[in-house]
Amino acid sequence: MSDCSSSGSDEDLDPEIELLDELGGTLSKWTNYIHGWQDRWIVLKGNIFSYYRSADEKEYGCRGSICLSKAVITAESGYGSESSLRRHGSLLSLTSAASGLSTTSASSCKKGYSLREKLAEMETFRDILCRQVDTLQKYFDNCADADSKDELHRDKVSEDEEDFPTLRPDGDYLLNNNNSSKEKLFPVDNLKGPLGIDFKGEAITFKATTAGILSTLSHCIDILVKGEESWQRRLDKEIERRKRTEDAYKAAVTELKKKPHYGGPDYEEGPNSLINEEEFFDAVEAALDKHDQIEEQSQAERNRASRRISFTPDTYSSISTQKYLTTPHSQTSSLSSVDLISASDDVHRFSAQVEEMVQSHMNYSLQDVGGDANWQLVVEEGDMKVYRREVEENGIVLDPLKATHAVKGVTGHEVCHYFWDTAFRNDWETTVESFQVVETLSDKAVIIHQTHKRVWPASQRDVLYVSVIRKILSTNENDPDTWLVCNFSVDHDGYPPSARCIRAKINVAMICQTLISPPEGDKKITRDNILCKITYVANVNPGGWVPASVLRAVAKREYPKFLKRFTSYVQEKTSDEVVLF
Repeated sequence: MSDCSSSGSDEDLDPEIELLDELGGTLSKWTNYIHGWQDRWIVLKGNIFSYYRSADEKEYGCRGSICLSKAVITAESGYGSESSLRRHGSLLSLTSAASGLSTTSASSCKKGYSLREKLAEMETFRDILCRQVDTLQKYFDNCADADSKDELHRDKVSEDEEDFPTLRPDGDYLLNNNNSSKEKLFPVDNLKGPLGIDFKGEAITFKATTAGILSTLSHCIDILVKGEESWQRRLDKEIERRKRTEDAYKAAVTELKKKPHYGGPDYEEGPNSLINEEEFFDAVEAALDKHDQIEEQSQAERNRASRRISFTPDTYSSISTQKYLTTPHSQTSSLSSVDLISASDDVHRFSAQVEEMVQSHMNYSLQDVGGDANWQLVVEEGDMKVYRREVEENGIVLDPLKATHAVKGVTGHEVCHYFWDTAFRNDWETTVESFQVVETLSDKAVIIHQTHKRVWPASQRDVLYVSVIRKILSTNENDPDTWLVCNFSVDHDGYPPSARCIRAKINVAMICQTLISPPEGDKKITRDNILCKITYVANVNPGGWVPASVLRAVAKREYPKFLKRFTSYVQEKTSDEVVLF
């Protein structure tokens, strides 16, 4: 059933069919673009064709009607097609859309209409609305014309006050003249609105069309909002995917930088290196981080191994007894090889240099640098302080470093012993790849060749140095004795510099003094009563072409770590040993 306009005029009834009985039944009616064809209850009474939503809702009034004598019947095909909808002459079917705006939107959402379909629906509503506006405009124009004609007739009648129109039974107005004759003035149809247009029905349809437009617009907005949310999620995923890709790329580049073959020799340390300072620093830092990670894993393995070691009761008892002895046992202590020595006991071909170095460190290294403007405090962690004085020669960084620290429970003798004795070197030194004693000068002096692990892109370095341990007796009975280890570079015919490594020059000293806090009464001195004051100085010429900022950053990072790692090792190593002064 196609929608048609209704007249709503009782005068359109055909007297011959007015007496027919009322006929009713169900037909399919095109409602709108959204709901398509719907079953409606149709009633034919006389020549008036009306429809209701259902037979049960007749008491609420019809939803539309048409006079069959004025109806135009056209055959259509393609149910519910957009083209068929555009050809409908009457738009009363859209009144159903006015009953529930939100319901339409919700149902449309459930059906999953796309934005393209809703826009096509909007276009259809636009065409419908334009035709309705044209129809209503014609209605208003005809009403205005009829009103003008009515005014014209009234003006004509007013010219003769005695002539008044009267309404005949057939609906025409008659004019009474002075001769008491009646003349037909004008037909009643001229005062009525445009025939064939039901203003109320068109108004309801217009309202329904606008409601449908608002509903479709609301749904379009919902689709756009959901689309925006969907695209935002896609954007967030794309950003996250890109970030992961960039991180993977950076990790791959960093990994490649760690490899010696990356980029060839032009991308390694050298006078013509193509690596800028920032890239050099990043590569060195990454390599150091990897070394630290490996060292942490190794330390964890050593700790687990040490926890698996069990002591017999007799062994633990002897350790506990010896722990509180205050005199050194030269035969039973693990430190028995270190005796009190003087300069006269240590004579060899480097003796003069050793005495010069020792004297220099005792005169200058123990001086307080806290108020010296030339020294900068670069690290402070608890009792440990690290100072630096910036010095460069020919573009090479030669910054002297000085660190002070205080360690409880150990003596200066013990700290210097573990720092000097190569038997314990690999236990705490993590930067050394290999070392060997080149020559033993005396019981307290050796020449050592030491190769350090390479930190790419820096070249690998080695050092050749004399290492001596010395006890310096105090000249003042109120001052503690001093233990010192001094390492300084020398030359040796058996170990000349090689092309594989850059030979660094060092002058390092570990200076320790033991401070004792006397126990109460006659109690024996234990490790709880001793404190080791440490001064560590280092003058290093690394050689090569490493950028100054990289060297300074590495020194600031590595020296405090080394000092903490070494002193922790000494504390752990001596916790169950005899106190050795």
